[in-house]
Amino acid sequence: MLGPALLAASRSPRVRTLVSTSPVSRRLVDRFVAGEAPTDALAAVRALTERGLSVTIDHLGEDTTERSQAEATRDAYTALLAKLSAEGLAAGAEVSLKLSALGQALPHEGGRLALDNARAICAAADGAGTTVTLDMEDHTTVDSTLSILAALRGDFPWVGAVVQSALFRTEADVRDLAHPGSRVRLVKGAYREPRTVAHARKPEVDAAYRRCLAVLFAEGAYPMVASHDQTMIDEANRLAAQHGRSTDDYELQMLYGIRTAEQDRQVAEGRRVRVYLPYGQDWYGYFMRRLAERPANVGFFLRGLVAR
Repeated sequence: MLGPALLAASRSPRVRTLVSTSPVSRRLVDRFVAGEAPTDALAAVRALTERGLSVTIDHLGEDTTERSQAEATRDAYTALLAKLSAEGLAAGAEVSLKLSALGQALPHEGGRLALDNARAICAAADGAGTTVTLDMEDHTTVDSTLSILAALRGDFPWVGAVVQSALFRTEADVRDLAHPGSRVRLVKGAYREPRTVAHARKPEVDAAYRRCLAVLFAEGAYPMVASHDQTMIDEANRLAAQHGRSTDDYELQMLYGIRTAEQDRQVAEGRRVRVYLPYGQDWYGYFMRRLAERPANVGFFLRGLVAR
């Protein structure tokens, strides 16, 4: 029950204030978030790539309520991409975008604004010699996100998609996306969704994840297998062998600060592993979803709050 409660708390201003002012939260945030400044992100990218890992960088920010915020996020990404290129890091690091941070939910042409901002970021990534992946958010955003993805792929066919096995619709979406050259990140899903649109039980989510994996590997897409579940990692590697995939023809993805020993083990065995690296001042929503996913972190955090 803690998971749903924490996801609900991620939208509570009162809980946000408590978490943001707690000294113990900083210790956990530092585990999951590279820092608040671009220099922090660049330092983390360098350290990760020196370990043989690839990176996808998320400039944190989801609660965009004004056009100026969306444009500031766009500018932060384009500046970051320029720095990645200047420091010779772009070959090992792409960026991940949340369209909500680029204005998707704003009234009166929010979708158009998000597309324009994402297009500017894609152009900057193209110039830097790297790629972009569009993160998927809650179920209300899926149609808009896939529409923007299709528009972007007209000019930048390498733009990656993200799909969540928790949603009922995802298996059909995967079949539509699973064509040669299509970069698709498969996740289980970290949003609290109504039972009318999503699987409610973990075994159902896992079974859907397996079915989606099978389609991605069989149909020629470039699978980006985002999971810390060892069963799913092993299944991805098995499917790669079954379909004659080279280690350059799919990748495993894990979150920054989680299962680092497994990341290194997979790299040592010759596989491509990409770390999802968040940074920025607006870390709260991301942080709460990570707590919801890992009960051990919840216990540590709550003990710290009591001890304040």
